[in-house]
Amino acid sequence: MNKGILYIVLSGLMFLIVNVFVKSLGAGSDALLSDLQKYPVHEIVLFRSIISLIISYAIIKRKKLPVFGVNKKWLIIRGICGVTALTSFFYTINHLPIAIAVTVQYLSPVFTVLFTFLFLKEKVSKKQWIFSFIALLGVFIIGISKYLSTNTELSKIEPVWVGLGIFSALSAGVAYLAIIKCKETDSPINVVIYFPMVAFPIMLFMCFFEFVVPVGIEWIVLLIIGVFTQFAQIFMTKALHYGPAATVMPFKYLGSVYALMVGMFIFGEFISFYAYLGITVVLIGILGNTMLKKPIKLKRSR
Repeated sequence: MNKGILYIVLSGLMFLIVNVFVKSLGAGSDALLSDLQKYPVHEIVLFRSIISLIISYAIIKRKKLPVFGVNKKWLIIRGICGVTALTSFFYTINHLPIAIAVTVQYLSPVFTVLFTFLFLKEKVSKKQWIFSFIALLGVFIIGISKYLSTNTELSKIEPVWVGLGIFSALSAGVAYLAIIKCKETDSPINVVIYFPMVAFPIMLFMCFFEFVVPVGIEWIVLLIIGVFTQFAQIFMTKALHYGPAATVMPFKYLGSVYALMVGMFIFGEFISFYAYLGITVVLIGILGNTMLKKPIKLKRSR
């Protein structure tokens, strides 16, 4: 198997494990582990940022890199938008079927196409615009699916949480634009560390108002969320080093299939035909967009 594909599949599986534990803690679900306390989203993000900060700082010191990087403006933008995207995503995981939350989050490349067109003057083909519209059409179908199905036993998908998922994807799109802007000036680990540097003080402040003291196995679950997220990001970076994005990235979207299975068999989430249709349309749009997208080449600033 191509190393890039192997790394992206491993990354997807790790993100899946993270999402399952986040849903278990954030929704207070006993589907996976019994007697788990219900945690506020900001506390989960806090623990995740602490672990990421420790790991990232250790790597930066070992490589003797400047902690605050070079392109500080775009690094701060990456941190703020990354925190916004992740926090919003964790909320959607708690209020939507996991397959829906994951699929809507995959819209971020569509928004990245728009932002690179607006801010980096990258050319976008007509086919890319068409596939972007298809992806957005799929999200619209998901958003109205509760009004199309009369089966009361199926999971209800509230449009307001789908809207928050779109906002999360949009924020992630801006964060990815910032990563592109820092590509020629900063090491990947400098880009990564700005997430916990921004998240830590904000989430710590919010924890003064609402905090749940972890007990027993919950410490292990929180540790897994932090460590697995860090390694999932590393594996995704390695995947793009070993193969072109158009070859590697489509395998990332297997995450929707994983999430669909997990939703059914762990959380008992069954969605309507129209929601399945929406997921399919979104993935068609995103895959088409990904495979048509050309690598972005930036001139090194002097």
